[in-house]
Amino acid sequence: MRYQLLPFRFLRFNQNEVFISNEVGEFLFISNKDFDDFINYKLDPQSQTFLDLKARQVLTDTELDPVIEMLAVKYRTKKSFLDSFTALHMIVPTLRCNSNCLYCQVSRKNVNAIQFDMNKTTAKKIVDLIFCSPSPSIKIEFQGGEPLLNFKIIKYIIEYAEWKNIFEKRNLEFVICTNLSLITPKMLNYLRKYRVYISTSLDGPKDIHNANRPLQEYGNSYDALIEKINLCRKYLGPDSVAALMTSSRYSLGRFKDIVDEYVKQRFHSIFFRSLNPYGFADRDKEKVGYKIEDFIESYKEGLDYIININKKGTYLEEGFASLLLTRILTPFSTGFVDIQSPAGVVISGVIYDYDGGVYVSDEGRMLAAMRDKKFLMGNVHEKSYQELFNSDFTRSLIKSACLESLPECSYCAYQSYGGADPVRNYSEQGDIIGNKTISNICKRNKAVIKHLLELIKKDDKGINDVFWSWITRTPIET
Repeated sequence: MRYQLLPFRFLRFNQNEVFISNEVGEFLFISNKDFDDFINYKLDPQSQTFLDLKARQVLTDTELDPVIEMLAVKYRTKKSFLDSFTALHMIVPTLRCNSNCLYCQVSRKNVNAIQFDMNKTTAKKIVDLIFCSPSPSIKIEFQGGEPLLNFKIIKYIIEYAEWKNIFEKRNLEFVICTNLSLITPKMLNYLRKYRVYISTSLDGPKDIHNANRPLQEYGNSYDALIEKINLCRKYLGPDSVAALMTSSRYSLGRFKDIVDEYVKQRFHSIFFRSLNPYGFADRDKEKVGYKIEDFIESYKEGLDYIININKKGTYLEEGFASLLLTRILTPFSTGFVDIQSPAGVVISGVIYDYDGGVYVSDEGRMLAAMRDKKFLMGNVHEKSYQELFNSDFTRSLIKSACLESLPECSYCAYQSYGGADPVRNYSEQGDIIGNKTISNICKRNKAVIKHLLELIKKDDKGINDVFWSWITRTPIET
């Protein structure tokens, strides 16, 4: 029986090899000659390449139906993040902020502008709406502005949600994204009672952090941040605080220093983030921005440095690489909102603004701050859950955010590892589908994926051990 070809995607990885991936992201590298033989039905059925392609359901020489069934099971596993619908619900208690970040993406308001605070009526409607979600797990994440400037509404939302959950019995989790400058022991005692996690921003060593994220009252935000991180750990536990970094122009070429700072402050994870084109980051891009190629160069340097640190016994995960590696090396989905297909907007996460406006994503809210409300779903004071989440607008947006049907993406060999981002496409190109050949986010993702594949291809035990330690969240045994 002549073998049959099953759906696959390919890429000329280098001069000598072709990268092949199947419908669920299982992959292999084969020589140019083997690839030519494969597509021309001349591949030797006894060869290792033939057996490898067969094992990955790229070809078959047996009955077709069982092979399709196996692929279908794997595909459902990859798309399992769709089962629960919206689990992440971000709430903006206030737009007020006491920071003066160079790249602020939400166009913060003055600390005295209390008209931009959420009130109890709005907060109650939001929580009621959140519990309409069918998801068994609900994460309520407080964003800003600086959320702690309206701590009383945070307390109200936590307590009301906890009361509702007595009857709903969901897996309920709370996170506050804060610069920590206003945190107090009294607040921490309260947060400990409700098992609230803290997410903060640490952009690197003192000079980088102070340049990127000065407080309005004084420039030296770094010392205050480190003091408050230690205070949070004292009250909430050593793993209660996570940190994120954002790369400005000042960060490029300094990723090794930034990694050293995270190790110094006893963090176990870092996420190299590039700038988003919203708010002040867009307005002042000549001052803080950079070419995406420069970010990619710094990312690779930083990632290689982190790998070496892990080899020497210090566990530090690079978050973006870890997410991609899970997709590349395991059959499981990650549920990460920014790289999903269909896109994570609405179906995985939404954000509720201080006035009750509901946006498909935080980036959609950022665009609204720039006077473009294209991604406003509606308002909790005016629309029901069904009207917001099952609207023609929402359905149309999701239909336009499936990589399997998008130009360029539909035949991309890296399709299973990436995701659609209609809001970013619209912000950069004025179109929710976008031209991927000029997309900065696509350039970044492809470059990082290729770098990871090159490292995997080396089959170096030390690198492999590091990668699997990140996937399993388990430090390497030394």
